[in-house]
Amino acid sequence: MHLYTMRTPLAADFAGTLEQLARIGYATVGVSGRHGNSPAAIRQMLDRVRLKAVLEHVGYDIVTGPGLPQALEDVHTLGGRWIVVPSLPGSLHSPAGYQEVARQFNRAGLAARESGLKLLYHNHGGDHEVVDGVSLYDILLDETDPELVGFELDVYWAAKGGSSAPGELFVRHPGRFPALHVKDMAPNGDFADVGSGVLDFPGMFGTARQGGVRQWLVEHDAPADPFASARASYRYLSRLRY
Repeated sequence: MHLYTMRTPLAADFAGTLEQLARIGYATVGVSGRHGNSPAAIRQMLDRVRLKAVLEHVGYDIVTGPGLPQALEDVHTLGGRWIVVPSLPGSLHSPAGYQEVARQFNRAGLAARESGLKLLYHNHGGDHEVVDGVSLYDILLDETDPELVGFELDVYWAAKGGSSAPGELFVRHPGRFPALHVKDMAPNGDFADVGSGVLDFPGMFGTARQGGVRQWLVEHDAPADPFASARASYRYLSRLRY
């Protein structure tokens, strides 16, 4: 479970929310917002219910600035293996901007590798736009070092962005996608519980091993009932065969 989905209950009861996720059956989480808790405190709460944090989302300004060493240490404290940039500033939304991002990611990715972690980037719809004849996402894929930079692919945004079908990305760029945000799309384009929408998860997952996928993280950006959404998505994925 990517914990952004659970942000409302987490803000009220962080430990209790983690306990309920463990009861549903989740084994791993991605941290996105600490809600006033330290990394050490979150780790204690995770350990208590036998959940494991595999990654944390950390802002672009921190990853590319002097805060990176502390951010890497915090991911280690949480027990994760990936530090993930969740989005980019709008000012960089151009081919030249994404080329600069690629340079910054290679630099930060080297620091992450030296600390025993790996840097990933999480996409949104705008990342898949074609600007001046160039796919912005392809710039990041082509101009980052595969040894230093990977991708946490949000399959909803890749599908909605239109230029990057998730299954095709796994084939075209093998080994680049260690983590997935598994999020479904309703027929009208809104967010949906996994398995209740229109995305072809068996089709995507058929090439996921080729893409290097090691971790699924369920996400719903705006669930009416976060726990009901968590249960429904877990139930679908636990029964999925592909």
